[in-house]
Formats: sequence, C-alpha cells, structure tokens
Amino acid sequence: MGVRKRQMAEKIKAEKKQIAFAKLNNCPTSPRKMRIVADLIRGVQVEKALAILKFNSKEASGRLEKLLLSAIANWQAKNEDADIEGADLFVKEIRVDSGTMLKRLRPAPQGRAHRIRKRSNHVTLVLGSNNNIES
Repeated sequence: MGVRKRQMAEKIKAEKKQIAFAKLNNCPTSPRKMRIVADLIRGVQVEKALAILKFNSKEASGRLEKLLLSAIANWQAKNEDADIEGADLFVKEIRVDSGTMLKRLRPAPQGRAHRIRKRSNHVTLVLGSNNNIES
C-alpha cells in the first residue's frame, strides 16, 4: 500500500514538472474582448503564440504576451536543467473568467441615471510539454 502511494506521488510529481502556469488577476479589460485574443493562442506552440500576440493590434494581446512570457519563465524555474527548444512547449489551457465589476452611474435625460459596468477579468494560462523530460 505504501509503495503504491509513493509511485503515484512520483508520477503526479513528474506530470506537474511538465506543466507551468501563470495568472493575471483583475485585468481592466472586459472578458469578452480578452477571450477573442485568448482563442487565437489556445493549443498553439509557444513560439507561434508569441508571434501571434506580438503582431496583433488589440490591447489585450499585449497583456497576454506578458502573461505568456511569465508562464515560460515559471516553466524554466521548474526545469532548470532542460532547454525550451527541446521541451516543445504549447499553450495547454487558457481560461478567461470575469473579475470584479466597478459600477458607475452616468446622468441620463429627465433626472434619470444609467448604470455603467466597468468589467475586469482573470486570466489563467497553463503551458504543457509534448516531450517527456526525465531528470
């Protein structure tokens, strides 16, 4: 029983070493606008994803590019002995969830007011590796 648990723990630890993630919280962009850019890089190789984000004209692409670079740095910190080219990294998962909403009031005709919702979002980016790296 103890041996089996240890083997499962080692297997899970090896799987965790192959993935890295980065989070961006309370980004002041609406989730809908961020998802348009996030859909472009989902499941794409890291080098290609960086190129897509670099040359995309949307504001959200700059924020996602910085987040992707952070996730790559996190992967390098986990796997100091491995090189990125040999790892064949790709965007395994990218999730855009809505964050807190700032609610404001804008004056409207005849003494009324319209509610303005300034949206924000949380982005979670997970990198995966195609190659099995044994250390």
